[in-house]
Amino acid sequence: MSVKEIKEIIGDKKGAEMLQTIAALYPAEVVFSTSFGIEDQIITEWIGKNNIGIEIFTLDTGRLFKETYSLWSRTLERYQLIINTYTPDTASLEDFISKKGPNSFYESVENRKECCRIRKIEPLQRAIKGKKIWITGIRSEQSVNRHDMDFVEYDEVNDIIKIHPLFDWTFEQVKMYCKEQYIPYNVLHDKGFPSIGCQPCTRAIQEGEDFRAGRWWWEDQSKKECGLHAVKS
Repeated sequence: MSVKEIKEIIGDKKGAEMLQTIAALYPAEVVFSTSFGIEDQIITEWIGKNNIGIEIFTLDTGRLFKETYSLWSRTLERYQLIINTYTPDTASLEDFISKKGPNSFYESVENRKECCRIRKIEPLQRAIKGKKIWITGIRSEQSVNRHDMDFVEYDEVNDIIKIHPLFDWTFEQVKMYCKEQYIPYNVLHDKGFPSIGCQPCTRAIQEGEDFRAGRWWWEDQSKKECGLHAVKS
């Protein structure tokens, strides 16, 4: 089924109704990736409360914030869901750290990308293998690189169709929805962290800074992606 056909079937459906439609179209072939960010918590709420047949997975890089791990536990307790966990290949990670050290990502973009590849991209590829649809919490305002994306798109790199149910939501809408629905979210979001990744690579942003300024802040501000949502050039 093409992106255009999926869009036509979804029509004006939103939220849980959209997810239920996708799950019915592709039984056992839909996955949702959560990093326990505030957007992801909304999608988890829709899946959990409505018992939607969508597999949930997360990537445990081994360097997440303690607040993220705490929210992970709260999420499991609240929704009684299975969240499949993918971790870095042990041999690859051991080799990388042995040769480059634990914080080499600060030294060069190449080292940082290799760290992301080992901790995120390779585990992701295992998580989505054999699936047709990948649900994400991406929103268009999160970065310049995401403005030109669409809420349904074909990911050529991973050969999968991606759907972003919150694509047109603002950060304020996301926060308000969580508060209104009493959805648990990472306390770091209330401490200046709109985007939360690995602890060594994430800081709070200052007033007036770009949404993604807190991610890999020592690098060029124009292209700050780890590669999970990369596209071929």
